[in-house]
Formats: sequence, structure tokens, C-alpha cells
Amino acid sequence: MAQDRGQFSSRLGFILAAAGSAVGLGNLVAFPVMASKNGGAAFLVIYLFFVAFICYPVMIAEIAMGRRTTRNPVGAFSELSDGMMRWRLAGMLAILTPFMIAVFYTVITVWLVVYIKEILGGNLQYLSEATAFGEVVSRSSLFAYLVGLLGLIFFILLGGVKGGIERLARVLMPTLAVMLILLTLFVLTLDNASAGISYYLVPDFSKVNLSVVNGALSQAFFSLSLGMGILITYGSYFSRQDNIPQSTRMVAIADTSIAFFAGLLILPAIFAFDPNTNTDDLSTSSVGLIFSFLPQIFLSMQAAVGYGGASAVAVIFFTLVFFAALTSLVSIIEIPIACWIDELKVSRKKAVAMQAVLLALFAVPAIMSLGISDFFTTFTSYGGVSKSFFDVVSDVFYETILPFGGFTVCIFCAYRWKVSGLKAELVIGDDSYSGSLLEKYINFSLGTIIPVVLFVVFISTVSQIYF
Repeated sequence: MAQDRGQFSSRLGFILAAAGSAVGLGNLVAFPVMASKNGGAAFLVIYLFFVAFICYPVMIAEIAMGRRTTRNPVGAFSELSDGMMRWRLAGMLAILTPFMIAVFYTVITVWLVVYIKEILGGNLQYLSEATAFGEVVSRSSLFAYLVGLLGLIFFILLGGVKGGIERLARVLMPTLAVMLILLTLFVLTLDNASAGISYYLVPDFSKVNLSVVNGALSQAFFSLSLGMGILITYGSYFSRQDNIPQSTRMVAIADTSIAFFAGLLILPAIFAFDPNTNTDDLSTSSVGLIFSFLPQIFLSMQAAVGYGGASAVAVIFFTLVFFAALTSLVSIIEIPIACWIDELKVSRKKAVAMQAVLLALFAVPAIMSLGISDFFTTFTSYGGVSKSFFDVVSDVFYETILPFGGFTVCIFCAYRWKVSGLKAELVIGDDSYSGSLLEKYINFSLGTIIPVVLFVVFISTVSQIYF
């Protein structure tokens, strides 16, 4: 149903929406710490290299697949492969993955709402205590927040592509950027902030090894929403008059800029209020850093700006992270909704309702996984560690599957759809693509270097997590 699918109103709308899907917890929290622990500016250089030479071509390929077919990942793989089942299964994986990642993101976003409420209620001191996070995530009241959050998300999605997703991105993405810059400028004025800047921006090549290289690629790949069908779906809403390579480049720049500024916020803040911080002791886990460590950092600000000022800065930061999580969550949930509309031929209203029910069914046990239910808290074990249901969802779909999804896109575009089909789509809206260095690089790398690198990252991730 073409009237249900919709289309972005402009190239700017696409860029903001795609950037909104990419900017998330990894950009704002995990990226700065990974950079600081792995050589600072040396890590940044490696990260930018992977964004430009590995991620960018995959982004272009995914968007081109979507625009060529104007369908979701299942439909795109199926149509471009003439209905071959193995490629249709690849499309199904690209639907299952964002659905399960949405479960993971939904739970974290609920926690963010609770933390904002607690800080507004004057409880920053409580949240900075070591036991606070465990107590918050085991509250039965989380279910009420879950209902409210799901109501907000699916209200936005009922608005469709232009009236829901794009409208949200047009408001929240500029707001997020302004809040991030203002908060960064404030932190940079604090005493000892220069120590954090040095830790972040002065390169230390002695820390660079194969593990760091692997981490940089994983972070770049995950932060740009690759391998989960988002860009295929958003590409299906992209105008055929617009330039895919140029728009993709703007999305990558926006996403990387947010991550870079987050580093200028997080590391100087940590060093400003605890000059003796050893970043090797910081967790690269977004969850652990946001909910367990940062409240302590914000509380330490009271010596400079008072308890009220420290609470205000904490509220601004957690609201910033909430905006990032919300834009990502809306983008992720749109993927299966597009599938129901395209493949089941249902209206957007019915597809949104179906997705709301399915997401609630999986989000409830995920919320119960951190103390509310013993069964879901000790759900299984692997790699010598007990794992909750929440951990399983995070490990399998957020950490493991994404590079494999990118690998399938590369192999498909190089050997099934073929680079000639990809080129035919990319020259639409960009006459300069034909014969360009970008075309030559994509033709060479999409079926050789890039899939090999992604497959190695996939195998490495599997071995680290499960064995």
C-alpha cells in the first residue's frame, strides 16, 4: 500500500531520520571511553578510517537496495534475487534483528525515564550510591513506565514516515546537537578538564593492537546502524531524485560528529571532578557507565555549582541520552512495521498495533531480567557466565548479528544483485558517480575486502562472548 509506506519529504528529512537512527547509546557513552582506553586520537584515526572505507560503502549499498525496490529488507532481498529463498531468509534476519534490538533499547529507555524522574525529585545523591541501579531495575513500577513509553513510541509511528519519524527527527536531532554542544562547552570551562581533553585527543600508538582495531571497526559498524535493515527500509522512503552517496556521507558525518563531541563531554567531565581517574577501570558498557558511574560524576559537581546545579546538569545529560535512545528506538521499530505493511498488505495502523503487541510480549521478560524474576534473571549461561534474558538479547542481536548482516549485504550486492545493478541505482540522482573513484572502490571492495573484514569481526565477537 503506497499510501501507508510514505516517503521522506526532503533529503534533509532523510539525513536527520537516518542520523537519528544511528545516534544512540554507543555514540554518547561507549565511544568516548573506548577511545580513551585505546590510544585516544590513535583510536579516532582508526575509527574514521573504518567509517570511510568499510562502513560508508555498506551504507550506500543498503540504501540503494531499499530505494531500488521501495520495500523492506525481506522484500528487497527477495525482489533483487528473483525470490530465492536463501536471500529471503537473509531479509528475515534483517527484520528479526532490529525487532530484538528494540527489546533491548526499550528496557534501557525505560530506565532513562526513571532516572530523569528520580533526579528531578532531588534524588541524585541516591542514584550515585553503588546499590541504586540494582534497586531501580528491580522495581515493579517499571511496567507502568513501559506502558507509557510504548504509547509514546507507537503514537509517533502512527504518524507515518513524514508525520511521525521525520517530524520527530527534525525536532529532536537539532535539539540533541544543541544540548550536547552547550553541555560540552560548560564542562570544558571546568578546572582539570584539560586532562580529559589530553587523554581523549593526544594519540598513544603504544595501545594500538589487533583488539583495538577490532573494537574500532565494531564501534563504527554498530554506531551507523548497519546490518539491521534500517537503511534498507529508510532507503525505500528515499526520493529517486536525490543523491544517495552524498546523503549517506552527510549521515556518516553527523553520526561521527555526535560521537566526537560526546568524547569532549564525557572525558573532561570525568577528569574535572576526579583528576585521579584511571580510565582503564571504566567499563565500555553503555549501560554500566550511564547508570552506575555518571551519577557519581554529576554529584561531584556540587562543590562547584551546588546540589541543584549538579542535578540540573544531570537532568540535561540524561534527557540528551533519552532523545538519542528515542530516535533510535523509533527507527528500529519501523523496520518490522514496514515488513508487515509490504508483505502482509495491512494498513499502517494495523501494522503498528501488531508490532506494539509483539514488542510488549518480549519487553516484559526483558524488564524482569534484572531482579524481578529469578527465572529471567538466571535465564541461561555461556562463556562461563550466568546470563539473564536481557543479556541474551543484547549479546546475540546487539553484539553478534550486526557484522554478519553487513556481510550478507556485501555478498548479495557483489555476487547476486551485482555491482552493475548497484551502479544503475546510484547514478540516479548522481551523474558523477559513473567512472568516479568511489565507484571503482565500491566495485572492488564490496565483494573482497569489506566482507572478509566483517566476517572476521563476526567470528571474533562470537569467540569472545560465547567461548
